[in-house]
Amino acid sequence: MSRSSTLSVAIVCYRPDISLLSKTIESVNAAIGYAQDRGELGETALWLIDNGPHQEGETTDITSLLRGERVQLNGVPVEVIRCEENLGYGRGHNLAIRRTSKDYHLILNPDVILAEDALSQALAFMGAHSDVGLLAPAVTGEDGAPHYLCKRYPAVFDLLLRGFAPRAVQRLFRKRLAYYEMRDVLNTATALDVPMVSGSFMFFRRPVLSKLGGFTDDLFLYFEDFDLSQRTREIARTAYVPAVRIRHFGGNAAKKGMAHVWMFIKSAFIFYNKHGWRWW
Repeated sequence: MSRSSTLSVAIVCYRPDISLLSKTIESVNAAIGYAQDRGELGETALWLIDNGPHQEGETTDITSLLRGERVQLNGVPVEVIRCEENLGYGRGHNLAIRRTSKDYHLILNPDVILAEDALSQALAFMGAHSDVGLLAPAVTGEDGAPHYLCKRYPAVFDLLLRGFAPRAVQRLFRKRLAYYEMRDVLNTATALDVPMVSGSFMFFRRPVLSKLGGFTDDLFLYFEDFDLSQRTREIARTAYVPAVRIRHFGGNAAKKGMAHVWMFIKSAFIFYNKHGWRWW
């Protein structure tokens, strides 16, 4: 009889919506329980990276959440890693990536709800496809509408259109944007290889992730998932698997204020200088 797979999950939080985070944790717990009941999953671990900064002696909302009765963990071990400063998304996740020795590692956003069978489906696919190093799910939003988070390699023009162009201008280029968002192939029940995966849910074969060294330290926020996707494809396949389903409540970087816009632009320059510029 084959050994059950082991799994670690990491969520980086920076001043999260505690109500939504509690739902995320509960969905992870339910998905773990579902896979364990089926004998597919053994030992698990959950890391919450509390991405600072904090006052000395301060009790964070995340710590209070776990001590209270707002989430049910049913035996899943949880460790909170408190950072003294905001390390950024990728460096925060690296704290967990460098600790784990499990078979698989899930990089997860604090605003994602997993379907109960999401981990079971992910484990089944990865078990049947040993050449796949990274798996991406089918995503819907709060309203149930599909979100197209896997992408083709972005041209600068595509990013400007999606992030900053008025809706009237976007409508003129809707076919181009649909192609960038892979709408021509993601509206299918068939698994397929994809170039770029969203950092909201990245299900990794852990040895592949360890070989890559996790996220690059060069990117504080934005494009770190695209960078990691590009590097993953150099050593393993990256697959979109629609049987794995999540709901994502995240937003658009360009609509989060000028500080986020600046971080987005800065990260774009770093990404393109590293992987190659494509203007159109």
